[in-house]
Amino acid sequence: MAEFKVTVDSIIGDILDMDADTAPFFLEMGMHCLGCPASRGESIAEACAVHGVDPTDLVEKLNEHFGN
Repeated sequence: MAEFKVTVDSIIGDILDMDADTAPFFLEMGMHCLGCPASRGESIAEACAVHGVDPTDLVEKLNEHFGN
């Protein structure tokens, strides 16, 4: 499998499609609307701005999860 690198521009739906076990990372930041089509189309940066969360922290956690 090719390396999957998460950035602030990564789309949430793509991350969830790659590994559904990442859902708790989004729930932890207050994003409880993961099933909503609009939220799945948001980038990490957009979602973090709406929820008042630092995108850098989330990107680091996700990349650690993916083993990057």
